[in-house]
Amino acid sequence: MILGIEKSVVLNGDPLDLSIRRIILSLISSHLFLVYFLTTTMIIPQGATVVLAATSFTTPLHSPTPPCFPYSATATRMSNSNANGPPSHGRRIALAAGIFGGIFGGGDEWTWNNGSDYYANADSGIHVLNAGKGPTNEALKKVNGMSQRRLGGSDIVVSELGLGTQRWVSKDFNAPNKEDVFSFMDYAILDNGVNLIDTAEQYPIPSDGKTAKEGDCEVVIGEWMTARGLQKGEGRKKVVIASKITGGRNVTPKNIKKDCAGSLQRLGTDYLDVYQLHWPARYSPQSNWGQSLAYNIDADKSPYWRGMGGPTSFEELCLAMQELIDEGKIRGWGMCNDNAYGLTACTRTAKALGVTPPCSIQGDFSLIDRKSEENGVAEAASPYNENVGFMSYNALAGGMLTGKYMDFPAALDNLDRAKITEAMENPRGRMDEFGWGRTLYRYRSEAAQVAIADYAKVAKDAGISLTELSLRWCRQRSLITTNLVGHSNMDQLKQSVDYFTRTEPLSDKIMWEIDRIHMRNRLPIFSSNHVGKEWYGEGEIGETIP
Repeated sequence: MILGIEKSVVLNGDPLDLSIRRIILSLISSHLFLVYFLTTTMIIPQGATVVLAATSFTTPLHSPTPPCFPYSATATRMSNSNANGPPSHGRRIALAAGIFGGIFGGGDEWTWNNGSDYYANADSGIHVLNAGKGPTNEALKKVNGMSQRRLGGSDIVVSELGLGTQRWVSKDFNAPNKEDVFSFMDYAILDNGVNLIDTAEQYPIPSDGKTAKEGDCEVVIGEWMTARGLQKGEGRKKVVIASKITGGRNVTPKNIKKDCAGSLQRLGTDYLDVYQLHWPARYSPQSNWGQSLAYNIDADKSPYWRGMGGPTSFEELCLAMQELIDEGKIRGWGMCNDNAYGLTACTRTAKALGVTPPCSIQGDFSLIDRKSEENGVAEAASPYNENVGFMSYNALAGGMLTGKYMDFPAALDNLDRAKITEAMENPRGRMDEFGWGRTLYRYRSEAAQVAIADYAKVAKDAGISLTELSLRWCRQRSLITTNLVGHSNMDQLKQSVDYFTRTEPLSDKIMWEIDRIHMRNRLPIFSSNHVGKEWYGEGEIGETIP
């Protein structure tokens, strides 16, 4: 490790007052031992060169910051076989430089150097090595009018619209069948610039274990890729496949490897582009379908989570994912239904171990669910921080943001017996089914329905549908890399493709009206007017609340 420090101390190009220089030089002197300690205990990667230049100074730990530093094949990874000394972590973060950043401050832009593996700040002279391929959400190309963006700091490029597959070939009353989904993939991927398909080993949902079995979605996608010559070779590069391992205590190093092999077999391909945890390996209040938001320590210490040695650690998770990358089984990995703690713990643990950080986090996001912008996820995922892409799902809030339940309420909410019967006999969607309608109740909370009516008025005033407003708004959010949208029929898919290939964004006026509604009714799906006095800490589906 070489640490070059220019000895002249200059602020904004002018010599400092002698007393100020003495203070700064004293601070530098007092920190030299700590710098030596950090550099000799592998906080800075072996072989890296960090130059602390004599002007306004910016570091990876001080704003503005460069994106995260995905694994480089040249880095030394943690090894338990290092018998001659402590393990070599190969961390990507120059923490030693952070000491001096705290002294000198900073605040200029970082520049990505195309063709090189670092971000640089021209004024400070700092080159941060191993900074990955570029900033997340960077628009790299258009294919048939569809923009495609970088996912995290990886070289994985995804379309702004992705195909959500949860209901494909499922037992839902209006689930698309095999012929339908073949048509969806032909239209979207072969003709309209979509390249991302999001699936999971649990899909389809709902399944019955007979005519619709878990894993059938992957099977159908694999059959389509084989039929179109896209399962291997150059053809395979035309499709980005993201799949998921079942979360919770199922996530172990052994199961990560086994379940990934199962997904690859069903898909009939050699690798996944992105492999995600369907929900966290640990307890997390936001990973369920109810209205739980607050962390509950009693839930965390339950035998389910703390028995048998507790949940898989972040270290075990990161090393298991790196093993799949080393074997060529996956290109990148990520999380789903997680939060800012999980995201940052994964990225920081991976960097400490010298392995590949996650490139994605997937989460519920819509006009009535903006929590990921305001609970730390957007800040953590930013290209200036952890540089992780965001895959949004449920942009239409279980169908509520299409407006189809506005004329009369969903079956579960209706007090008119005749209307209930009509809805059950001719369901408009999942909200008219007692099973799904109850599970997805948060999208129909009183506050949510007030917000939906307000957003519908904005759409009407703009001369567009509520569906269009909802999808185009999601597309314009700075957090979002790609939007995963499910479709029941081809007409819906064609509408989505149309909305995601519009060249004109929603106007500032429309975006501001949406924000004004949001400020009046900030997180409506986690609000309820009818929590029972006798429920004692449980929500409508038995989840822990608040």
